Amino acid sequence: MNRLRIKHTTGFHYAGEVTASYNEARMLPASTEGQLVLFSNLDILPISSQHSYVDYWGTRVSSFEILTPHRELSLTTTSLVEVRDRAHPQHRLPWDLLADAAASETQYVEQLSQTRRTAPPQDVIQIAREILATSESPCDAALKICTAIGIAVEYMQGVTGVQTTAAEAWAVRKGVCQDITHLAIGALRAVGIPARYVSGYLHPLPDAEIGQTVAGESHAWVEWFCGSWSGFDPTNLIDIGDRHVKVGHGRDYNDVAPLRGVYAGPYASNLFVTVEITREA
Repeated sequence: MNRLRIKHTTGFHYAGEVTASYNEARMLPASTEGQLVLFSNLDILPISSQHSYVDYWGTRVSSFEILTPHRELSLTTTSLVEVRDRAHPQHRLPWDLLADAAASETQYVEQLSQTRRTAPPQDVIQIAREILATSESPCDAALKICTAIGIAVEYMQGVTGVQTTAAEAWAVRKGVCQDITHLAIGALRAVGIPARYVSGYLHPLPDAEIGQTVAGESHAWVEWFCGSWSGFDPTNLIDIGDRHVKVGHGRDYNDVAPLRGVYAGPYASNLFVTVEITREA
């Protein structure tokens, strides 16, 4: 078990004065299987009233507007979370029963359709089909598919952007966790396995000392349904464990973007992001 304190600061520097902005933040984790939120708080500058709710996908959302002139928008979340290793049950659900189960509830059906971001190129679909043909069960196939995608795509910052699609990342075989997760999701959905995009944080050091603060960043991984939801981190080729803190999930990145909004003011703006993670127990 790890007790992790996460400080996530993000926002925008504007090229001039902004007269109004309307925003949504999805940066606060919720208690769920394998994690317990002991404390979480969001500070917004300039000071603004905010409305909190849980969205359709179950993610905590802070909605706020700033109607006074400002040149910078800054958000800082601080969360203290106890994280335990997740159970990874091995379901041997056959393919025909998976199809029936996937059609039985909306939460599975919605994670079978491709989005613009996840739609995979034909050679990724072919890789998934070849793995499927030699796998004993949907669970086995899902793990092998995600592993194959993680091996095939080199983690590299600066090559892709927040709007990059799975097909575009595959064309260069490079990208960040967002791109690798979109590709894994697209491959899984292409062979009939419901899959969803998970946003959160990953402590980068497996053996961090208590009290040690390290630089981190937002992270993404995949969950698939093969009798129950199972998670895997295709970027690092590891199971989801006590270093992963989940914030939310959806069909792709667009459903769980940490910060989005619109504003009235100059076109140019610069995004800034810092994440600090401290192991406290």
